[in-house]
Amino acid sequence: MKINYPKILKKNMTNVLKDVLHEIESNEIKEGHCLYITFNTNKNNVILPKWLNKKHPKEMTIVIQHEYWNLKVLEKKFEILLSFNNVKVNLTVPFESIISFADPYANFGLRINSEENNLKRKKDKINVNKKIIKKKNNVIDFTKFKKLN
Repeated sequence: MKINYPKILKKNMTNVLKDVLHEIESNEIKEGHCLYITFNTNKNNVILPKWLNKKHPKEMTIVIQHEYWNLKVLEKKFEILLSFNNVKVNLTVPFESIISFADPYANFGLRINSEENNLKRKKDKINVNKKIIKKKNNVIDFTKFKKLN
């Protein structure tokens, strides 16, 4: 049996976003928090107006901070009403379409691996700080990239 680590990791990173959205759904966003969510607009089951899809044919980033309404977090997607140039728009965003999310106030963000992102990377190489490091045995030593104070 082969363990599919990327799939397990993606599922758990998505669950972090779901938990954050559930918290916002229940208690609203407070204390300066601001959530940036980037998603693929051309994925199945993404629902947004044609004019918005035309403006963002591949991906877009939404901001959940002050002006959002009707946030509903479901098993496989979330729904939200946002304002774009004073036009309120309903969006449906499946979790499978999420590329990344961040909360700058908390200095927190996750880039959720997707098939599109994996195809963009060169096989078995990771580009970090303009250095290319070859992976060996699918293990990356993160101590080499530790931020020094």
